[in-house]
Amino acid sequence: MNMHWFDWAIIGLLMAFMLFIAFSTNKLTRSVADFLAANRACGRYLLTMASGMSGLGAITIAANFEKFYQAGFPAVWWGTMTAPLALVLALSGFVIYRYRETRVLTMAQFFEVRYSRRFRVFSGFLAFFSGILNYGIFPAVTARFIVYFTGLPPELDVAGYTIPTIAPVMFILLTMAVVLTLSGGQIAVVVTDFFQGQFVQIALLVVFFVIASQIAWGDLIGGLQMAPPEQSRINPFKQGDTDSFNMWFFMIAAFLSIYSFKAWQGSQGYNAAAKSPHEAKMAGILGEFRGQVLFLMSVLVPIYIFAMMNLPEFSIQAGAVTDTLAGIDNEQIQKQMLVPVGMAQLLPVGVMGLFAAVVVAAAVSTDDTYLHSWGSIFIQDVVMPLRKKPLSKEKHMLLLRVAILGVAVFAFIFSLVFPLNEYIYMYFQITGAIFLGGAGSVILGGLYWKRGSVEGAWASMILGSTLAVTAVCLRNIVWPYWLQDWKVSYPDVAWLQSLPDEFPWNGMQMSLVVALVSVTAYVTFSLLSRRPPVNMDKLLHRGEYAIEKEGHHPVLDADPAKALTQEVGTSFKQKFWRRLGVNKDFTRGDKAIYLFKIGWVLFFFAVFAIGTTVGMFMEIPDDVWIKWWGIKVIITIVVGIIFTVWFLIGGFKDLFDLVKTLRSALRDADDDGHVASSDHLQEDK
Repeated sequence: MNMHWFDWAIIGLLMAFMLFIAFSTNKLTRSVADFLAANRACGRYLLTMASGMSGLGAITIAANFEKFYQAGFPAVWWGTMTAPLALVLALSGFVIYRYRETRVLTMAQFFEVRYSRRFRVFSGFLAFFSGILNYGIFPAVTARFIVYFTGLPPELDVAGYTIPTIAPVMFILLTMAVVLTLSGGQIAVVVTDFFQGQFVQIALLVVFFVIASQIAWGDLIGGLQMAPPEQSRINPFKQGDTDSFNMWFFMIAAFLSIYSFKAWQGSQGYNAAAKSPHEAKMAGILGEFRGQVLFLMSVLVPIYIFAMMNLPEFSIQAGAVTDTLAGIDNEQIQKQMLVPVGMAQLLPVGVMGLFAAVVVAAAVSTDDTYLHSWGSIFIQDVVMPLRKKPLSKEKHMLLLRVAILGVAVFAFIFSLVFPLNEYIYMYFQITGAIFLGGAGSVILGGLYWKRGSVEGAWASMILGSTLAVTAVCLRNIVWPYWLQDWKVSYPDVAWLQSLPDEFPWNGMQMSLVVALVSVTAYVTFSLLSRRPPVNMDKLLHRGEYAIEKEGHHPVLDADPAKALTQEVGTSFKQKFWRRLGVNKDFTRGDKAIYLFKIGWVLFFFAVFAIGTTVGMFMEIPDDVWIKWWGIKVIITIVVGIIFTVWFLIGGFKDLFDLVKTLRSALRDADDDGHVASSDHLQEDK
């Protein structure tokens, strides 16, 4: 076993503290809106830290370790091509601003208001099915991560039976997440995720500096240079043979990041939890800076482990890692566990427990968020719309809790039996596409195109989900199992024998095909529809439907002709801010953050654009790349430390404001996600 009793004590103290915080929030949860969206009372820093933690997850750490071990620094380089897109999406409040304006509690509630009740039920079930299928591998990957990192035995003998150790580990983590979620709903999720987020930021800095102290920068570079010639971990233009995570992976990801922006409902409670559209937008802008510390961990740690596995002076540690991995039969699981097992060879007592606590915190924060999301979606968007009368508050809350428990039971069973035969990120992409393939079109069309129709929504969602489910079956069942048997059974069938042993497209490529087909279907069927244009002012609570206490975006949301008219007679300064999407809700500090965000992104993208252009016409020496990666790491460390302190202070201020608001706020009993027939903008014929 790799863990000292002191390491286990760190984990125990963290879990006890989280339970104490969760139970403390129980008395603040007094309504369905509290349980589902923290009564829409969260500030930007609280959202930034809590939602960021919910999206981290132990499985995300494992997936990033897997990706960056395979691709190294070049994956960071090609990922930079999406930086301007992320900048525009964050600064414009793309999707999230308008979504928050609708005041819905779930995405499928928006689908009912914008399209129809029957479409809400269908899309709600699709989101639920896609979500639990996607989430189903989380507990197993997390538990396996913990087992191999801590050195627990892979199997246990219990009453004469041999069971995999991941089973009790999954049970403990899922039970912890269930208790946290049921204690106070989204309020408990937000508050506990916030505390876990602050802990993880600080702990990851400590872990990174300890690992960096074990392997000098020069030795790290020496280890990376031992990679095969066409699988460089330093030079982005020497990656011809890199498995999956190459330039095309990131180009497709760039397109899908726009198409499915905010469509995934794994953290749907956070999408509706901001106190105003402006706070939701600012949380999105600040999110990238919170991620600087995660960059140090998710990118650099697997790179350090790659160097350790190749440097002669670490041959003993590398041998121990190889011996441990040899006991794992599944080749894909070996790849997933390589970095965690390697870390156990470098971290001392105390720091081992600190990182193990990070993994537990990341696991629980993602589990409670996903359990809350998928359980809530099932009740809000499948059960409720089928009822003729609204539920009582007591019964509504009971059903939400039962559904959350049901999702946990499913995840436990699914994780034990499902064979994962590809990279985690690829599995994410294709299972997510069951809902996202059609949802991207439906959401963007619904929020930004008044001609988008019910017929277009149905066509997009049905085609997208059908193609995605087909792809999941081909990739994970037909090709790895059935095809091999067919080849043996029918050796004389030429076309069957000519098929490759592995499915030729990965999850990212299949997701792209699904998205393109869905877009075509949505636009085509909407244009063929004879329905009148939708009243967008009513949908977004503008004009005569405006809610006075909530802000309004003067450029992005206004009619273009009116926006141009408003610029007549205004100063250059006013025009400048208006064209950047800055309105009266912005303070001087908000504007400073805005400009810093723009400068930060444009600087790194300019380096990427210049470097890529030069690299296409001439070879850039590895020494130049080494210097750049050194500069990048130093900048990231400095910015990561500054923002960790900043978000610590701002987050606690928002937390106190949330508690104060919840203690005095008047609850609306009708604010439970139910949509009255008078609120429908379209309906099925």
